[in-house]
Amino acid sequence: MISVSNVSMRYGAKVLFEEVSTAFTPGKRYGLTGPNGAGKTTFMKIVTGELEPQKGTVVRPRKFGTLSQDQFAFDAYRVIDSVIMGNKRLWKAMEEREKIYAKAEMTDADGMRLGELEGIVGEEDGYSAESDAAILLQGLDIPDELHARAMGELQGGQKVRVLLAQALFGHPQALLLDEPTNHLDLDSIHWLQEFLNNYDGVLIVISHDRHFLNSVCTHIADIDYETIITYTGGYDDMVMAKTQVRSQIESQNAQREKKISQLNEFIARFSAGTRSSQVQSRRKEVERLQVTELARSNIQRPFLKFEPKRPSGKHVLELEGVSKSYGDNEVIRNFTASVIRGEKIALMGRNGAGKTTLLNALLANSPTVPEADLRKTSGSSGPLIDGGKVIWGHEAFVGYFAQDHRPLIEKNLTVFEWLFQWDTTASNEEIRGLLGQMLFARDEANKLTNNLSGGEAARLLFCKLMLQKPNVLVLDEPTNHLDLESINALNIALQRYQGTILLVTHDHDVIDEVATRIWHFEEHKIVDFKGAYEEYQTVSA
Repeated sequence: MISVSNVSMRYGAKVLFEEVSTAFTPGKRYGLTGPNGAGKTTFMKIVTGELEPQKGTVVRPRKFGTLSQDQFAFDAYRVIDSVIMGNKRLWKAMEEREKIYAKAEMTDADGMRLGELEGIVGEEDGYSAESDAAILLQGLDIPDELHARAMGELQGGQKVRVLLAQALFGHPQALLLDEPTNHLDLDSIHWLQEFLNNYDGVLIVISHDRHFLNSVCTHIADIDYETIITYTGGYDDMVMAKTQVRSQIESQNAQREKKISQLNEFIARFSAGTRSSQVQSRRKEVERLQVTELARSNIQRPFLKFEPKRPSGKHVLELEGVSKSYGDNEVIRNFTASVIRGEKIALMGRNGAGKTTLLNALLANSPTVPEADLRKTSGSSGPLIDGGKVIWGHEAFVGYFAQDHRPLIEKNLTVFEWLFQWDTTASNEEIRGLLGQMLFARDEANKLTNNLSGGEAARLLFCKLMLQKPNVLVLDEPTNHLDLESINALNIALQRYQGTILLVTHDHDVIDEVATRIWHFEEHKIVDFKGAYEEYQTVSA
């Protein structure tokens, strides 16, 4: 059990939470929610002991697993060993045992200590540690041939999955996971959901993936109104309950304010007259009817609306025998497809299967996306397509959101200057209006692009797409760095968009609610399914 008593945290005048007391019990799975900047990661660090609260106490179990945010901390260690390090007591015992065995001669004291260490290894299931770690790695799509490699040899996404396996290793009494689905493909996310649903300890998880929270969580601990309120159910249940409670309080306040106004009117009319006893009783009633003070919500909701300036032709895109390899690694083989105006295509598959590679191949021949931009985001100097043809249709105007989009935002410009260059006919009011829609405060229009956070950079790119009004959207992982409110706003905007979409995302709900067609990448081939994701799951099951 994790218990939090009277915990407070503030930074200057900004109060994150005040006098919070709550408990997280075994067998329950808690989603920790709240908008960016609400204090989710701060609260998680307080629970793990990484950060001391300014006030209050935390009681935590002896053995808990956390997701390390430092991808480079274990670069010198083998992958399998990095996972086993998740059980600190076991790893410490194994390291000490190895040092004793490495001695040329052992003393009697060494022999006694070895016995103690072997006892610890046995208690912590150390004799099956490597096989247990291997099972976790396989579930997270880290193949056997990488288990003995050094962590430093792995790609960033692979490292994150190893660190996730580290957090899950050793049957911890509590799991504290901050954004565990980042850099995971859908298959790995589904595996993680199943694992967590069978976990019997305390789980606290921060995630911006609505489907993940709904699938895993039995409760939501929501940081808002300068406190933490726990709701029963998943994320959607919390939103409904929270809205109802807020509406109920606002309705009660309106009724009370009306009654207070009537009483104050009576008091003003008769306070100097002969009805002093009635006036006094009404004064007491006014005191009793004091309106419940509503703290200001931290939640801010952006507004996205993608509108094509003009429609494209009916036939938007033709692919004929498209192929792409990296050395001996054939990523795309002889893919042929035709895209019709208004189709919304989700590109799905394991990380590294070739989704971004295909988007780059398509965009290499785009009439409106400079190849230099593709080079910046892909880091590739070779050809973006090895064989086949990509033919864009009449009046196709492509808007592009790159997975690694930071190189596309020129530095040493203000936010206003960077956005204005994409349509110099736009008025100041239009530019500022778009920035306001995406939650940039008025003075943030003068912020330098060098200083943008990941979320701010993503929101600025959405401003660019809304300003340009393309009739084809090519979006590669657009939900990265966005909070739940922004992801929900993007989801709705894509559903309402009248143009054509090519979309790579690991957000289950976005795929489920937006896509009308699936391109699924499987071992060098692409399965082209014309229908929604739910239908595809049924057919491919």
